[in-house]
Amino acid sequence: MNMMALPGVQHLDSIPVQGQRLHFMQVDSVQRWMEDLKLMTECECMCILQAKPISLEEETQSDLILAGGPGPGDPLQLLLKRGWVISTELRRIGQKLAQDRWARVHSMSVRLTCHARSMVSEYSTISRTSSQEMGQAEKLLMDKCSELSAVTERCLQVENEHVLKSMKACVSETLSMLGQHFGQLLELALTREVQALVRKIDTSDNIYIMESTTGNLFSLTQEGAPLCRIIAKVDGILCLADILTDDSHSEATRAEAAAVVAQVTSPHLSFTQHLTSFLENMEEIVTALIKLCQEASSGEVFLLASAALANITFFDKMACEMLLQLNAIRVLLEACSDKQRVDTPYTRDQIVTILANMSVLEQCASDIIQENGVQLVTGMLSEKPRSGTAAEVAACERVQQKAAVTLARLCRDPDVAQEAVRLSCMSRLIELCRSPSERNNSDAVLVACLAALRRLAGVCPEGLQDSDFQQLVQPRLVDSFLLCSNMEESFV
Repeated sequence: MNMMALPGVQHLDSIPVQGQRLHFMQVDSVQRWMEDLKLMTECECMCILQAKPISLEEETQSDLILAGGPGPGDPLQLLLKRGWVISTELRRIGQKLAQDRWARVHSMSVRLTCHARSMVSEYSTISRTSSQEMGQAEKLLMDKCSELSAVTERCLQVENEHVLKSMKACVSETLSMLGQHFGQLLELALTREVQALVRKIDTSDNIYIMESTTGNLFSLTQEGAPLCRIIAKVDGILCLADILTDDSHSEATRAEAAAVVAQVTSPHLSFTQHLTSFLENMEEIVTALIKLCQEASSGEVFLLASAALANITFFDKMACEMLLQLNAIRVLLEACSDKQRVDTPYTRDQIVTILANMSVLEQCASDIIQENGVQLVTGMLSEKPRSGTAAEVAACERVQQKAAVTLARLCRDPDVAQEAVRLSCMSRLIELCRSPSERNNSDAVLVACLAALRRLAGVCPEGLQDSDFQQLVQPRLVDSFLLCSNMEESFV
């Protein structure tokens, strides 16, 4: 059951990443060629020397390359580096093809072949083992690279525009197939290496090796959705669950395991088919994450654990029921008064996300009232950024939006609605609707506040003035939205 009614769950972009990072620099075409020499065999250097023009074109001068080569014996960094370079070359060839710049298309196709051959050669040397599936994928890629180079070379000799137009379609199809073969080969190789990392965590008795390997997994999640999907596919979350539930591991290691879980379970990612085994072990993981929240010694640890919990609540109603049984509402609301654990809008974003998703449960309202939760959620409607950075402003908007959604859901219960009115929640919702600066001109906050105000007005209509009722409650929601979104603030 997908209970996501609110976008914007944080994807942990602000958390420092361990491990080697990739750096970029701008160079001209000659310097780029010299950098590439480090990664190519002697025969490939001849291809580059003969086919790569020394150009003063603007796009050539602004080419981005990865500074330095991958570390010795580091297959993952090799794959990520070569993967970035080849993906960039494929994109640029497509751009030049659209512009009918055939000389550039051909020279870049030759360069692409060199990069592909280097990746295959270097990875085979480092991994030292191969499989029939890998060998077949490598052959398909290199055959298609040769085909692309050959057909683009023939295009250089053609002058008839009609013939060239038909050949352009052929080049485009070849380029598309090459991209598919490259993607398949890269995924096979990355899956193999991620499996090796997971086995290393599973089989190692050395706590330092497990800590560093968990850090490597987290670094991989920062590379984007494809790596997260691969980690889920090879049951990487299960070995992380073992770390989370084992108190012999340090808090830092368990927090990093929570970070990986948060990244892999992000609702922004489109895949779910590989998370079946995770759902089967969800109770142990949720219990361990709640414990980590309760015992967290710092704000960063609490953020990582609560972010994982927030993402898990989007999966299934069962996760919210588990959290209710584990007294998660008490744990989370108590943490809100502890500045050592909850001191940023990013953390409050995770907490209110959990509360919003749990509030679909009927029995959640009584727990919220008992733990003074209505007052805390109402206070989140006034979340303000301290630094003014774009990321913090966006986090504050998410907190306000989700606080309004939480209140709208909870106010099905008349007791919660009465408590919200007593705490001046209705007046704050009206202020957010009527004052664009209070919501930072956010349409998402406006819609959530209008919905919450209408829910409150249905239970306690006496809390509204006639003008507020006529403008914010009585019309269709879209009409009230248009009125408020075009409203100019009065400074009289």
